[in-house]
Amino acid sequence: MPKKASNFRNGAAARAKPSPKGVVTIRTPLTQDPHAVRDTREKVLEVAIGREVRAFRKKLGITVADLAAATDISLGMLSKIENGITSPSLTTLQALSRALGVPVTAFFRRFEEERSAVFVKAGEGLDVERRGTRAGHQYNLLGHIGSNTSGVVVEPYLITLTEDSDVFPTFQHEGMEFLYMLEGEVVYRHGSNLYPMKPGDSLFFDADAPHGPEQLTQLPMRYLSIICYPQSSAG
Repeated sequence: MPKKASNFRNGAAARAKPSPKGVVTIRTPLTQDPHAVRDTREKVLEVAIGREVRAFRKKLGITVADLAAATDISLGMLSKIENGITSPSLTTLQALSRALGVPVTAFFRRFEEERSAVFVKAGEGLDVERRGTRAGHQYNLLGHIGSNTSGVVVEPYLITLTEDSDVFPTFQHEGMEFLYMLEGEVVYRHGSNLYPMKPGDSLFFDADAPHGPEQLTQLPMRYLSIICYPQSSAG
């Protein structure tokens, strides 16, 4: 029998709240606000430098007082630098670079760095072949950004299956994967569990377990597959 996916929970912090129609909604606190807007002052060079100084200091696990002692910079001045209130001199930047073990240019990288975006018009994604891909099984890559500041690589696919098959490919790879059904019906396998999926259903899982379509219940079938894995694993 197909096994139901577990509800979205985060330990004891999750709270179930019934909606007016009797549907149970799980409310879970997020680790970050997806709608947060950064201060426009980040565009200022001083703020960019301050962020880098703080990030490198925290990476070393030292306090502001430790860094002040190592650089002979006052606590007040160092606090102003980290908060982007003042513009440090070249001599001060050199002292910070020696204490933090990074080149002076490292303090400017986020100020100068461009943030990438990929726009793909309908029907213009890149068709790719995955191991075990069969005729009538189309994998359309909707965008790809390689090296970036997040430390992860995300690959969004639009998968279309138009022909049934007796044998389906089983995928297994590093990272996490999210599926969202758009059209048709499928029984999807993850490890030893089977999940019947219809339009609007989603499945989020550890992709290191064997997974893939087990039974195509209704064709044609389309679903989004979003794969996320560490940037260090990208070939």
